[in-house]
Amino acid sequence: MADDGAVRRVDKGESAAGHWAPGSQILWRYRENAGERFHIVRPVTVVRDDGELLAVWLAPGTECVRPVLADGTPVHVEPLESRYTKPRTVQRDRWFGTGVLKLARPGEAWSVWLFWEPGWQFKNWYVNLEEPGTRWDGGVDSRDHFLDISVRPDRSWRWHDEDEFAQAQRDGLMDAHLAEQVREAGRSAVRLIQDWGPPFSEGWQDWRPRREWGVPSLPDDWDRTPAHASP
Repeated sequence: MADDGAVRRVDKGESAAGHWAPGSQILWRYRENAGERFHIVRPVTVVRDDGELLAVWLAPGTECVRPVLADGTPVHVEPLESRYTKPRTVQRDRWFGTGVLKLARPGEAWSVWLFWEPGWQFKNWYVNLEEPGTRWDGGVDSRDHFLDISVRPDRSWRWHDEDEFAQAQRDGLMDAHLAEQVREAGRSAVRLIQDWGPPFSEGWQDWRPRREWGVPSLPDDWDRTPAHASP
């Protein structure tokens, strides 16, 4: 697995037509579901980027942007019935705990995340159903689709957040057509899991980050609008 290269920033215009070198620091962002603002922003380090896969590392302690309710209440503690209708804002925070390896294949409506326990004990894969990522010179932008799938080391799997997926539809954050597209993407991911295809079969659970990569910083213009973007 490619992990060569020194840590460096990506120059403007480098990624849209080409690929990032391992060690490049980019942004992994999600737009809010009821608008165009970015409400989740995570600086990450590129592990691999080619025509088949973009792999990035979210290091422990990374400063990120996350959504909160307007009064500062964490979103996850708000009752589901009002979670998506109360006014929101964003705040800076740190990614605590172990890091996350994120894998995304071009045009695919999900990314696969790998989690570890302390001491690099592999915990699970997590299939995050989302809009296929749009690349720009500073990173990749997407939109989360609520529904997820977790996969244990023994290859067993289960759906996650079906209640949030249903509530998002009731609150008008996705229409019936999009909801069915998300369901079909989920079914495709399940077939891939059952067949144990890539990236599950590629041994990423044994991957480790390079020490010299360090922790990327969150830029002040984390919410900038890309001048040019491509799927």
